[in-house]
Amino acid sequence: MLKIRLQRTGRKGIPFYRIVVTEHKNSVKGKYTEQIGYYNPLKKPWEFNVDTNKVDEWIKKGATPSNTVARLLKAAGAKNVDKFIIEMKDRRKKGEEAAAPAAGAEPAAEKKEDAPAEGK
Repeated sequence: MLKIRLQRTGRKGIPFYRIVVTEHKNSVKGKYTEQIGYYNPLKKPWEFNVDTNKVDEWIKKGATPSNTVARLLKAAGAKNVDKFIIEMKDRRKKGEEAAAPAAGAEPAAEKKEDAPAEGK
């Protein structure tokens, strides 16, 4: 099964990614069939360059993009990649606060007050 995924290059602390087509069993830093673009997350705004014609060809041949690559392709304006994006239900949106504790749960401070005092 072919995958379109990121292959990390660059040195420690300075990531740079190639967008490659590879067999899903190959290691992440292993050999690949074709390089179709690159992604540089450190540039402001981040730099993403991919040959969309090659992406469409590989998808027609049966390659599936990884979730991250599909999100990057969608942000870059590629069409027909929505079906490859997997929504993460437990992920919070930016600016969203942590979920409040359940209604039946009592704070730990109140439980300590109800405990009997030991006197010695």
